[in-house]
Amino acid sequence: MLKVTFNNEQIDTLKKLNNEIDSDELISLFSKSTLDSEELVQVLKASNALYRAGAQVITDEQYDLYISMLRDINHLHPYLNQVEPEVLAEAKTVELPQRMLSTEKAYSKEDIEKWLKRILKAAQEINVPEEDIELRVTPKLDGYAAFDDGTTLYTRGDGYRGQDITRAFERGLKVALDGDRGLGPGEIVIKKSYFDSVLSDIFENSRNIQAAIIAEKKVDENVQKAIDDGACVFYPFALIENTTAHFSEIILNFETIVEEMWKAVDFDIDGVILETTHNALKEYMGATRKNHRWQIAFKVNEDSAEVEVLNIIPQTSRTGRISPVAELVPTKLSGATIRRVTVHHYNMVKTNGVGPGAIVQLVRSGLVIPKIEKVIKKVVPQLPDFCPSCNSHLLWESDHLICPNKSDCPAQTENTLIHFFKTLGNNDGFGPKVIEKLSNFGIKHIHEIYAIKVHQFVGYGFGEKTAQNLFNQLKASREIEIEDWRFLSAFGVSRLGSGNCEKLLQHYSITQLFELPPKKMAEVDGFARVSAEAIVKGLESVKEEFFKVYRIGFNLTDTIKKSERDDTLSPISGSVIVFTGSMQQGSRGDMEKYAKSLGAKVAKSVTSKTTYLITGEKVGETKIIAAKDKGVEVLTEQEYINLIR
Repeated sequence: MLKVTFNNEQIDTLKKLNNEIDSDELISLFSKSTLDSEELVQVLKASNALYRAGAQVITDEQYDLYISMLRDINHLHPYLNQVEPEVLAEAKTVELPQRMLSTEKAYSKEDIEKWLKRILKAAQEINVPEEDIELRVTPKLDGYAAFDDGTTLYTRGDGYRGQDITRAFERGLKVALDGDRGLGPGEIVIKKSYFDSVLSDIFENSRNIQAAIIAEKKVDENVQKAIDDGACVFYPFALIENTTAHFSEIILNFETIVEEMWKAVDFDIDGVILETTHNALKEYMGATRKNHRWQIAFKVNEDSAEVEVLNIIPQTSRTGRISPVAELVPTKLSGATIRRVTVHHYNMVKTNGVGPGAIVQLVRSGLVIPKIEKVIKKVVPQLPDFCPSCNSHLLWESDHLICPNKSDCPAQTENTLIHFFKTLGNNDGFGPKVIEKLSNFGIKHIHEIYAIKVHQFVGYGFGEKTAQNLFNQLKASREIEIEDWRFLSAFGVSRLGSGNCEKLLQHYSITQLFELPPKKMAEVDGFARVSAEAIVKGLESVKEEFFKVYRIGFNLTDTIKKSERDDTLSPISGSVIVFTGSMQQGSRGDMEKYAKSLGAKVAKSVTSKTTYLITGEKVGETKIIAAKDKGVEVLTEQEYINLIR
């Protein structure tokens, strides 16, 4: 493992962080020879926070190694599926003017072509001709992500909430290319040529400069001079160098275009971004909670090796699925030593003959994603019969081995509690270490944790100060305002992540969902009958615990009340509306928002459930005919305005 030395500045920064363990114990983790998944997360969080605070303690390559190790242990770990936070060690968070998402990653031209097939499929579904599909390609800046609304500059934070860093502009930071304020998302960056010639002997890397620009403390005089010299800028994505062409031309000249974009700006970049420019396609494809579906980042790096499997280790997840982790002969790929990699499921182990003595082709793309590409030499696999956590007999469910012991399997109960508090996200006290300690004293359910008093925490081995803090954290988590969809998502129902929770809660209250039959749920846009049946079954399994927790009392914001208008006499209340084409009365987003306020449900595509198709300018006749064939009433924009008036 790494030998890491901390200076006084780094130690002081660690002490300011709200860690689940004290700073001395945290520092010791950096020198441990082996780390479990939660210790790795502690190291990653601390490293990231130090990095953002301009007190970097490990190199980017070392950070990537820790990420790789965590992915090897558990590729489904929640830390790996979050927007990497652009946070500071101190300061309160505020809601961003609009969400700032991550970008889906691709590591080969084939990955780009697969993404493009999704674009073309979406275009066919909404009758966009292929000749209208153009792609915009830009450099992917490697800076400090931020959002400028013209008044305030925000960090990206977790994509939903960031921190106010307007002080950077007050210190003289300029917008790149003499641009205006208020151009939305971008990156704080420093010119490579300036850093290399002026600052490389003073700072280890340019990211230290980027963090120093926004730090609350007094700015280093060398950084201030870089700001004054115009070397440090906020670069809005709207202004960045780009090339736009028909998708076929870009694919035909892909390597040349990537190389051109790589050299297009005098700033550090770590890839190129491709996105469709067609607004209707963007609106139709939308986004997940992590990234836009109409955009992708191409990153260059892939290394492979033939590796021998030493063992397959079963691990029990929160849902009871048993994940197979392959222990490998230590192999160096892209500068990192890979010792473990997750095999997707036990049916893959079974059908591909993955076990001790097997030879696999291991690929590491983009520096951080080791995976088994193919099995070169098969062996007779070893399949576990019993859960490694509770010793229950395992069952097959599709491709997965499942532990059926939902109530008494330590791995499942602990991970369920960890998932709840992590998803809730409004307190920092109940991380894996605290949950593990409580579990050892027989605490298995969420409602049991909320019933713990200060003296009981002390009895469980926590110090008096820590016990009081944990009690206060529980109180705060009930009192701090939180979205109802986030609260529901925290219970970890299969197929009911944050996005689906929000969709359902736009139509039904959180308590009504537990009485909703699959047929009614499937009527909500985006829910198929099979998914609805699985969700209803999942809700039934958590119903008792949900209401025990719900009745404790939480400050929940009600999604359905945001979606409904008090005036139930609205002419479009309850209607399903699709907007298409260019609108004259306002942006399509504004019109959709207003329609929702009148009680309508807004969809992105026309189905037999659609009530009205509202057409702006430049709408193809084919789309209108197809809507009428489905029994949908088609209105021009003016006819729609007359209707709602």
